[in-house]
Amino acid sequence: MTRAVRVRVPATAANIGPGFDALGLALGMYDVVDVAADTRTGAEPRSPLVRVSVAGNGADDVPRDENHLVARSVLSALAEFGKQPSMLDVHCHNVIPHGRGLGSSAAAIVAGVLAARELAGGEITDDAVLQLANRLEGHPDNVAPCLFGGLTIAWIDDAGMARATRRDVHPDVRPMVCVPSTSLATETARGLLPASVPHADAVHNAGRAALLVDALTDRPELLLDATEDRLHQAYREPAMPETLALVRTMRRHGLAAVVSGAGPSVLVLARDEDEGRVRELGAGWHVSTLTVEHAGATIETRADDMLGSRPADTS
Repeated sequence: MTRAVRVRVPATAANIGPGFDALGLALGMYDVVDVAADTRTGAEPRSPLVRVSVAGNGADDVPRDENHLVARSVLSALAEFGKQPSMLDVHCHNVIPHGRGLGSSAAAIVAGVLAARELAGGEITDDAVLQLANRLEGHPDNVAPCLFGGLTIAWIDDAGMARATRRDVHPDVRPMVCVPSTSLATETARGLLPASVPHADAVHNAGRAALLVDALTDRPELLLDATEDRLHQAYREPAMPETLALVRTMRRHGLAAVVSGAGPSVLVLARDEDEGRVRELGAGWHVSTLTVEHAGATIETRADDMLGSRPADTS
């Protein structure tokens, strides 16, 4: 009576310069999560209830029980959907780097909530998934593009509900990421932000964020101007000086470079002809050319023995 599901979730880059806590982009880099559970009413609980195995990025640094973020998300979502599993098996194959500003925690949460929706019968709206993922993550700017793909604009309405709208990205935009060997906790980066900013800086970012939506969807030649930021990146420099130095160097060469999420990775909204310059300037970083993920997270329900054919735990 075990049900199983496989979820593929993309990396994401939030903020994108001036779009602090609002804009997010889904990227063609993926974690794959296999989840199996028995949610029958009255089934005898297994001991231990939760088993977790992990391969790939972060495998040596995450818990292997109910404290693992995917497992926690599955259990929280199943409880929200009125289900109490008697057993839960989770296997994660991680490609998204942890602690690099590429949405690894959002990917884990979205994977867990979507898996839970399938295990609970699938009759849960996308809006309900967004609300729960936002509550688990604490903000919607990464979970929205992970769920829906493309470029998303996310906000919290007056009732405290997460909202998001999605736009297609212009086909000439080639996201590139420069990933350092060091990580940075989001809480550390956010702790450097001031409680208030000058009115002129807020006005500047409002205009640039509006322009950025147009640049990403229709006029990519405006991306350099559209990615100018005064609200968050410079304030975070003490925690990641190399990141801000690379952003400034890229921008001096006409490349639309920004801090990816809370950092320390750098996102460059490049075009085909820019790839060589990005790789040259990013020497010493791990540089990848990605695609925009248009569909967001995807789900494939599998047979009960799906986890028996999964890759071995290499950690």
